[in-house]
Amino acid sequence: MKTKSSTSMGSLHPILFFTVVYVVALLLSIFICSSLFYAFSGDSSKTSSEQFTPLENRSIPATATTTVAMR
Repeated sequence: MKTKSSTSMGSLHPILFFTVVYVVALLLSIFICSSLFYAFSGDSSKTSSEQFTPLENRSIPATATTTVAMR
């Protein structure tokens, strides 16, 4: 009788698949968590030192017009 000469790669396929899925999920979670961390705990020296004036104190140029469309 002929013995089976195929490799065991077929039986390892589910294990390899879930290992790859785990590694991809791990890398994405590290990227997302580090992005959130740097977004919420940013260094104050990196923020802009520009001073913004409130809307009511800004001067509106004479060329700016407001258009209202009514039906």
